[in-house]
Amino acid sequence: MQEVMIKKAAELLENGTVNRVMGWKAGEFIYDVTPAVFETAEELKDFVYGDFCAPNLSKYMVAESKKAGKILVFLKPCDTYSFNELLCEHRINRDGVYVVGIPCDGKIDIEKIKALAGPGIIDIKREEDKLKVETAYGVSELERNDVKLDRCLVCKSHKHVAYDELIGEDGELRDSKRFDEVEKLENMTPEERFAFWRGELSKCIRCNACRNVCPACTCERCVFDNPASGVENKAASTSFEENMFHIIRAFHVAGRCTDCGECSRVCPQHIPLHLLNRKFIKDINELYGEYQAGADPESRSPVVDFTKNDAEPGIIYERGGNE
Repeated sequence: MQEVMIKKAAELLENGTVNRVMGWKAGEFIYDVTPAVFETAEELKDFVYGDFCAPNLSKYMVAESKKAGKILVFLKPCDTYSFNELLCEHRINRDGVYVVGIPCDGKIDIEKIKALAGPGIIDIKREEDKLKVETAYGVSELERNDVKLDRCLVCKSHKHVAYDELIGEDGELRDSKRFDEVEKLENMTPEERFAFWRGELSKCIRCNACRNVCPACTCERCVFDNPASGVENKAASTSFEENMFHIIRAFHVAGRCTDCGECSRVCPQHIPLHLLNRKFIKDINELYGEYQAGADPESRSPVVDFTKNDAEPGIIYERGGNE
């Protein structure tokens, strides 16, 4: 697939369709892959695509689409939902982007590999549904499904919802069972659930990685960067602040989160932030009807729309077990 993508990028650069390419570039280690822009065919020698190309490139289009010329971006199926949502919010100049959809069979979590194969990783090779991991201490063979990112294990769709061109065949929507983990939290007692989230959110170091990577967080000036807010770029001083930073952010992206899972992927403390957002998605589906953010750029989120059948505010009180 990597060679096909490089060939397509070089072709579009050469014929003038685009003047730059957004993809991925290898770092110091084989799993150290970062988003990158390539401006010439010669630079594409550093272009990579493989099991560790998990970063969602759609958010980069907010800035890149407004630059001179047109940029080619390769989007996996889940990324196209974020791209569509940003189009819906008028954050991307569609005329400034050429989207090539690429297939995806799930990306790999390096932390899971390290836990199973140990430290000192030298090389990782894919052999169909297995990974051969060479470390300084030996060679391990792992089942690929055992080390996939959690979000990929419950992938909602192999279908692209936005593209100018596809490489390969398009996929289908999937019955992902992605709300199973949310239901486990819902089945806890209030005390158990509070203890769970206090335990997780207390790990937060306020690095802002979740906010910075989130395609739904595109405010030109975030409230958490405002000196007048009292919470500007600082570690939480109380447990209340630890809770509220992530809860406020979840409310801000409610109805707009496409469940791409980037927040949890980049969290250095491994907080399952996607579960907060997924709970909001589940509630929206139950209260306002099935809705998938980004599925249709012309649709309106239930949170910013109104119908006579909308749930009344009191439903929250009733769902809490009160009468």
